[in-house]
Amino acid sequence: MPPAAPPDDLVVATPRGLYCPAGDFHIDPWRPVERAVITHAHADHARRGHAHLLAQRDGERILRARLGAGISLQTLAYGEAVDVGGVRVSLHPAGHVLGSAQVRLEHSGRVWVASGDYKLDPDPTCAPFEPVRCDVFITESTFGLPIYRWPAPARLFADIDAWWRANAAAGRPSVLYAYAFGKAQRVLAGVDARIGPLVCHGAVEVLNDAYRASGVALPPTHRVTDAGIDKAALSHALVIAPPSAAGTPWLRRFGEHSDAFASGWMQLRGTRRRRGVDRGFPLSDHADWPGLQRAIAATGAGRVIVTHGQVPVMVRWLTEQGLRAEAFSTEYGHEDDDAPPPEEPPA
Repeated sequence: MPPAAPPDDLVVATPRGLYCPAGDFHIDPWRPVERAVITHAHADHARRGHAHLLAQRDGERILRARLGAGISLQTLAYGEAVDVGGVRVSLHPAGHVLGSAQVRLEHSGRVWVASGDYKLDPDPTCAPFEPVRCDVFITESTFGLPIYRWPAPARLFADIDAWWRANAAAGRPSVLYAYAFGKAQRVLAGVDARIGPLVCHGAVEVLNDAYRASGVALPPTHRVTDAGIDKAALSHALVIAPPSAAGTPWLRRFGEHSDAFASGWMQLRGTRRRRGVDRGFPLSDHADWPGLQRAIAATGAGRVIVTHGQVPVMVRWLTEQGLRAEAFSTEYGHEDDDAPPPEEPPA
């Protein structure tokens, strides 16, 4: 069993989720609680049933769309602070998806930061990651293995455009599977919309509307049922759909097509093969191995707690760097469709 946490720790692991005893609130709890601070609206971090929620302002529309319009939700701008039970709480950009935030806690001269999910790569659809100095940093480690090193985003989008352009020239629709919240919008903002029409699955289009209403610029998109989206238009379209759409009747309307998957799991050839797609693009909304290292170092924290992903590897590496490193067991997993095949290394 892991050693017991010091009694004055600002955050402890409980059966309901990460808990701040001094302020009597939870962070991204996976069981219903009275007061929850939510880092972002992905389903593994934002769950139903909490009495009162605190989250970043940019993600309000998506949280209400997913958890219910009538939820009791207080929002903060990035950097704005509020007192919660005597703990000074502020939210800072995590760079993961729209409205994603790191949670900074200050109490009795101590500063802790819970990262939620984060990435360091540029993304025009959300605020960029902001390092926050702290004594203790609680970090994710979804892709915490040295094999995960992302190509530059410009190169990735050039590869996606080249694949789409070649399919369009051959009269084939290009179906790109991308997680409906965050990844799909990042793809839309990054591809060359001059190649052809952008057609989105309904689950993606609903979130596109929420992004636009939140002030994020996205190119024009269409549902497959829109006027003007006929067989000729589809022959050179980029179709963005959640992975759950694979193999469904919805795909039949595109006829013979080429398909691809946009995910950090595509870094591994075996994953691409098991997914059964023509192409794989390693585009992730999580930090890669070097990104995790840079983010942790930038906090200046002497103690680091690793939550989900490749926890033992990251804890071992941090310990080798002379840091006090440990782990919290959580139920965070893979947002929505963001799950590797069963043959992937266990998270």
